[in-house]
Amino acid sequence: MSRKRKFRSKSKWLNRVIAIERVTKVVKGGKKMSFRAIVVVGNEKGKVGVGVGKAGDVRNAIQKGITDGKKHFITVPLTISNSIPHPINGSFGAAKLVLRPSASGSGVIAGSSIRTVLELAGVKNILSKQLGSNNLLNNARATINGLSLLKSYKV
Repeated sequence: MSRKRKFRSKSKWLNRVIAIERVTKVVKGGKKMSFRAIVVVGNEKGKVGVGVGKAGDVRNAIQKGITDGKKHFITVPLTISNSIPHPINGSFGAAKLVLRPSASGSGVIAGSSIRTVLELAGVKNILSKQLGSNNLLNNARATINGLSLLKSYKV
C-alpha cells in the first residue's frame, strides 16, 4: 500500500517586510543600536494587518513584527472583481490617502507601502493616491484605517 502525503504549507498567512531601519537609543554608556521592522501580514482573501517589531537583530525584529501584525487584523469586504465596494479616504497622523474602486483588469495602482497592504488584503483592482506624508508606517496604517471604514451589504 502506498500512502499519498499531502504537503500543507506551515502557515496560510503571507508576510512582507516593508522596511527595516536601524534605530538608536542614547543611554548612559553611549548609543544602543537596535532594528525596527515594519511587516504586513495577510491571506490575500480579505484579512490583513500591519505590525512593527523592534529587537537587537533583524531576524527577531521581523518575527516580532509578524506577531504584532497578526494581533491587528482587519477584514476587508471585496467585490466580485476583487475591488473595494466604494471610494474611501484613510488617514493616520499626517498621512492621508484616497482609495477608489477600479474596473476589472486595471490592477493595483498604488505606490509605497499602500501597494503591499492592498495586495496582501487580496485587492486586485484599485486606484489610490497618497497625500501628505511619505512615512512608510503612517501610510500603511492609513491604508488599514481606510480599509476598515469600508461597508458592504451581505448577499
